[in-house]
Amino acid sequence: MLELNEEVISPEHLDSQVQRAQEQLLQLKRQQEQIEKQKRELEELSRRQEELERGRAEMNDKLTRSLVILEREAYDTQKKLEHIRATRESFGQHLELLEGIDPKSWNPADLHKELSRALSAVDDARTEFSQQRSRLQAADESSQDVALPEAAPDIADLLEGGRSFGQWVQIGFAFSLPLILFGLVALLIFFWMARAH
Repeated sequence: MLELNEEVISPEHLDSQVQRAQEQLLQLKRQQEQIEKQKRELEELSRRQEELERGRAEMNDKLTRSLVILEREAYDTQKKLEHIRATRESFGQHLELLEGIDPKSWNPADLHKELSRALSAVDDARTEFSQQRSRLQAADESSQDVALPEAAPDIADLLEGGRSFGQWVQIGFAFSLPLILFGLVALLIFFWMARAH
């Protein structure tokens, strides 16, 4: 420890040391505030970076799954569209054949042959119509259960087969009809027996 003599501890010297110490303290406070500010900024950056990573991972997953579903839907839709075009072309050809049938222009000598040919055309059209109609209905039923992640269900899908309220009323009436008829017959028998006594 240094020995203090009178020159070292003069009031001027002490004042300058106190002032220097206050300046150093003020500078240290500024540095502390700056360091705390940097710390807060780094914490905010870290929080936002974590938020970015979570959000990016979540959206990567959702978008990847959705793209797979949409690609499958696009492929199925393309196939269905090709089938619809082919069916439309086939129906057009059958319609043209049927509209071309004109019994008035037939030669009476070839009536049997012409009639057989016309009936064959009608049967072919009926068969083609039934087959294509069944295929289109099957394609429609198979594509109803596809939904993207977190997609809300369609109201029509909540009703079985997408039936309307009026159709459900008719179905309910059809199931209730035998019970109603049985009740009416039972009432008639009851009144008839009551009158007999």
